[in-house]
Amino acid sequence: MTHDPRHILKQVFGFDDFRPVQKDVVDSVISGTDTLAILPTGGGKSLCYQVPGLAKEGICLVISPLIALMKDQVDNLKARGVKAVAIYSGMSFREIDTVLDNCIYGDFKFLYVSPERLKTEIFIERFKQMNINLIAVDEAHCISQWGYDFRPSYLEIAQIRAFHPQVNVIALTASATPEVCKDILEKLEMTRFREFHQSFSRKNLSYSVRIVENKLEKGTEILNRIPGTAIWYVRNRQGTQQLAKALNQMGISAAAYHAGMSSADRSAKQEAWKNNQVRVMVSTNAFGMGIDKPDVRVVIHSDLPENLENYYQEAGRAGRDGKKAFAVLLANEQDFEQVLGRAALVYPPIEYLRKVYQCLANYFQLAVGTNMLSSFDFDLSDFCQTYKLPVLDTFYALKVLEEEGFVEFNESFFAPSRAHFRVDPKRLYEIQIQYAKLDPVIKMMLRTYGGNLFSEYIRIQESKLAKSLEMKEYDLIKALQQLAKLEVLDYDQRKDTPQLTFLTQRYDAAKLPFNFQRIKLRKELTLEKAKSMVEYAHQSRICRSQFIQEYFGEKTDQECGICDLCVERKKSDQAELTEETLKNKILETLARFGELGEYEVFEKINKPASSNHLRLLRQLVDEGKVSTASEGQYKLNSNG
Repeated sequence: MTHDPRHILKQVFGFDDFRPVQKDVVDSVISGTDTLAILPTGGGKSLCYQVPGLAKEGICLVISPLIALMKDQVDNLKARGVKAVAIYSGMSFREIDTVLDNCIYGDFKFLYVSPERLKTEIFIERFKQMNINLIAVDEAHCISQWGYDFRPSYLEIAQIRAFHPQVNVIALTASATPEVCKDILEKLEMTRFREFHQSFSRKNLSYSVRIVENKLEKGTEILNRIPGTAIWYVRNRQGTQQLAKALNQMGISAAAYHAGMSSADRSAKQEAWKNNQVRVMVSTNAFGMGIDKPDVRVVIHSDLPENLENYYQEAGRAGRDGKKAFAVLLANEQDFEQVLGRAALVYPPIEYLRKVYQCLANYFQLAVGTNMLSSFDFDLSDFCQTYKLPVLDTFYALKVLEEEGFVEFNESFFAPSRAHFRVDPKRLYEIQIQYAKLDPVIKMMLRTYGGNLFSEYIRIQESKLAKSLEMKEYDLIKALQQLAKLEVLDYDQRKDTPQLTFLTQRYDAAKLPFNFQRIKLRKELTLEKAKSMVEYAHQSRICRSQFIQEYFGEKTDQECGICDLCVERKKSDQAELTEETLKNKILETLARFGELGEYEVFEKINKPASSNHLRLLRQLVDEGKVSTASEGQYKLNSNG
């Protein structure tokens, strides 16, 4: 493969040219410089490390906290003929072992890992042996406790740099305040670096806020007025179902989407929406990450997000094709109280955190000191019912335990079935002879998935294999399980339930080493961010786009001209301008025709004698520019 970035961009990704700023970032990374890139949603962040990763010899390590996004990226790269692989919670030790071996001895170009993997012995030992060409840190704001999504496991990243001190780092995020940028540079130990910012201004995106009581009515009115694809964000799962149903009843095709749905359901709805078979995706914020549909015309929020970072990212999914698009926030006074109230609940008391942790240990029957990096299927509502815990408080408690680095709770988890032959072809042939019933299954697997089954874990589809073999899926699964028992095959059956992973050995709940100072600061920060969100919706002093730009530390006196506040201002300026013009016309008419009755004045200038227009005539009299003559006639004053 050629090492020219533009050629790689064209050959592998099918783009003729880089976007603004992208090219500068890519050049900086290829030159070996540590690089921080703040590229808003839709700015093409992944190409900033994928192109350099392909241009350099060796493998690029990508650190990302979003499992769904990692899987998407790996699938997309594989579809383009690039060898990529990911390691995340829920994979067996043996599978991780094979993947890491392939990254040392195979010709893989990208290894995606979630940050908590970085401190495991198995990873560190293999990482030292890899020919690393670049370390890419996605969602880099997660390293900063001043950010909105802090993850302590991100702090491990700087430590692994020591094993490859000559390798540069690229840190990427879509939204970071100046304080967060400073923190990223410090925590990733970037001393000689270049920093690139793409403006937070989106020239084609019109932001507006509507203070309304009936959100369904207002949202429907907006959808009827603005044609094209839409996303409508709501806060809870139940709300997605109800709203999608209501829209369908009104003849607007809509589908509900949330993390509690099965993966097959989510994929089907996503595809239908991407292919324009469904117009509106009604979703919780589980939807949208890594989905690159450029022609979304409107994004509606009928619940206030908890901070401007989230709002900016979600609203930014509109109009990525550069054509006019709309981001509308529907709110009322009750919402403002609610979002501030919720911000106060997000960090429950320490005692409650200990209680939830203890209940988790009881639920999974874990002894103190065991189970580091063990993943379990986890049903939050069953857990809360078992221990009589309130669901919302428990959800927030899990999030704090996650922030503190004790557990990871992944709601929208899906891992397809995977298989890998543990024996060489010679031993496999012996098994085929010995177990005649298993012979057709082995043959079909090799025919369908090829020799790679011996070297790596391959995704398999039981339904497809069963169909080819003309057998029931249940019987096929039994045969695969038998091969696993014979230690011929590693067979990981698909998982579709939320996962809870213990990131450390199980602690005694009374001795959990909480960082009290950090929790206190984060609690204050959460409230500050909620206040900024409320201020954004309430304020009318500056253009909405300017407000967002200033929030992210971008100085500007340029108004967008298309948000609701700019449009309103234009209208009132226009109205003032029109009144002034009309007054001048009245004076010109009286100068030309002498005395005229009020109706005659407006007849001459081709305007109705409306109460508003008559008011202007009276104003001219009050200003002394016009005076009344006999019989209701008006004339120009000589000094007028």
